[in-house]
Amino acid sequence: MVNDASVVILAAGQGTRMKSRMAKVLHRAGGKALVEHVIDAARGIASAERIFVAVGHQAESVAAVAGQSGVGSFVQTEQLGTGHAVMCGEAQLISLGGILLILNGDCPLIRAETIERLIELYRSTGSGASMITCDLGDPTGYGRIVRDASGDVLEIVEHKAATDAQRAIHEINAGFYCFNAAAFWQHVHDLKPDNPAHEYYLTDMIAILLRAGHRVTALKVEDAAEMQGINNRVELAAADKRLRERKVRQLMLDGVTIEKPETVTIDAQVKIGMDTAIGPFAQITGHTVIGENCRIGASCVIENASIADEVEVFPFSIISASSLAARSHVGPFARLRMGASLEESAHVGNFVELKKTKLGAGSKSMHLAYLGDSQIGSKVNIGAGTITCNYDGAKKHATHIGDGTFVGSNSTLVAPLEIAEGAYIAAGSVITDPVPAKALALGRARQVVKEGWVKKPAKAD
Repeated sequence: MVNDASVVILAAGQGTRMKSRMAKVLHRAGGKALVEHVIDAARGIASAERIFVAVGHQAESVAAVAGQSGVGSFVQTEQLGTGHAVMCGEAQLISLGGILLILNGDCPLIRAETIERLIELYRSTGSGASMITCDLGDPTGYGRIVRDASGDVLEIVEHKAATDAQRAIHEINAGFYCFNAAAFWQHVHDLKPDNPAHEYYLTDMIAILLRAGHRVTALKVEDAAEMQGINNRVELAAADKRLRERKVRQLMLDGVTIEKPETVTIDAQVKIGMDTAIGPFAQITGHTVIGENCRIGASCVIENASIADEVEVFPFSIISASSLAARSHVGPFARLRMGASLEESAHVGNFVELKKTKLGAGSKSMHLAYLGDSQIGSKVNIGAGTITCNYDGAKKHATHIGDGTFVGSNSTLVAPLEIAEGAYIAAGSVITDPVPAKALALGRARQVVKEGWVKKPAKAD
């Protein structure tokens, strides 16, 4: 953490090339909005109260994302360029002193480690400003970095104004800056909108500081993709792929086995414990936390779930906003949603769905069941084909099943319903009334057999 660092993240633009009604920085890659990735990098450098997002287009929505990340924001009411955007935060920033970092909100691949290197260059050289640059194979359209004999930045020359020799330079301005805050605020109002767009460009601050006698240095990063701004859906998809590759690589280095990692989708904020194995084509998203020594089968979809140690989720299961205690088993082809929970060693089998249902320790529902709005005790057996009828057409109702209860196959439990501990429900029953402890409940018609009812056998095909 750099105690004297303040950060402005530029996120006010519309991003018309995205061809979207949504602000560009709100588009998602790697499981987060683009601007969230930049905020995360900034929070690796500076304290949250010293980080601000410059918002403009869809200001309320972008500011809400900033707020959820714990950082501040300020509004650029008119889109008058990057320099103007930073000026709009002068009231909040000028008294903070130290160094001022300016980052682009549409560059989700930026790492905190790279920003740290920029700060180290700034401090070690006593610069008034340091900036990040990179080499591009085709730098057409970008401002070129012209260095002096010592390697310091001499000027930034825009492509249209460059000579042939300058256009042969492949080093370009990536748009990330570390300024001496006092020098920046002293000179920022020297920016002039004397350009065809009539905007205040942050790049002009480099020339202003050079004229004022400040040294300007540049950190050239080897991986130009880290500096990539997102301008269209193709670049968005490429950034998403890169972020997810980073995530699975780090998980594998941390002791997680991932089969066919190129097929797996894991969001940036997911946490997975050591010795857990992830099958191919799994999707693990949101704020999911998975413990140690678990097995997540092929093609499972897990979102915002909490999974304890030694849990097995068999293939093709879907778990959303639910929790699984240690040594529980789910699937294959099971679905848990909307706050479902399994206690320790509970088992849910194929084609079983739980919704807002707690299945107690050691309880089992192994085949073809729907259990909604239910509280089910420990060591309960739910037979195949059982359903809780929790909806009466207007309201949802709860079912409570006590410890040690046995529910026979193809039972229909009509809520609201209380089944006490140790009860037995006969197979094929429709249960509408409370069942006392250790009772046997039958809710079906008596079988009638009419011998000789078929007068003439059906003709075989």
